[in-house]
Amino acid sequence: MATIQTPQSQQSRLRTGAGLMALAGLGFIGYGVIFFVLNFTDAFLELGIGPEQVDKGKEQIEALSPSLYHYISHLQIALSGFIAAAGLAVAALSWYGVRRGERWAFITAVVVPVLALAVALPAHYPWGFATLGHLGLIYLAVLIFLVGVVIAFSAMRGRARA
Repeated sequence: MATIQTPQSQQSRLRTGAGLMALAGLGFIGYGVIFFVLNFTDAFLELGIGPEQVDKGKEQIEALSPSLYHYISHLQIALSGFIAAAGLAVAALSWYGVRRGERWAFITAVVVPVLALAVALPAHYPWGFATLGHLGLIYLAVLIFLVGVVIAFSAMRGRARA
């Protein structure tokens, strides 16, 4: 038995879905901030990456090659910026576009993290970097994001039929 959606209930679902998508975007920003901060601590390496994954720490990498240490540091700083920027794009598109039912905003808000994760995630698995400590927060943000996408999409689809 199909549920009849009123315009008001569709709008409520759209706001809920967009809100969850925006929340996930803020989660991506938070992950980028953690990533950035850890670069300047004794941990140095990314969240959830320890001696089980990388057998050298901050001091050992720096002692081995100061230029390699600075190179790794600059990559981590740059990557943290791109992660946070993608999160900001998702949050803003979701809150200001998807919430209003803008299809272009929905498509862009979905494509941004899909592209980022399609490029970034596969590289984690062959070398054992796909630990829950490393990717757990991203997996959580993606789960929240996907729930929001499904809710928002169903509301937008219902609006298109009406």
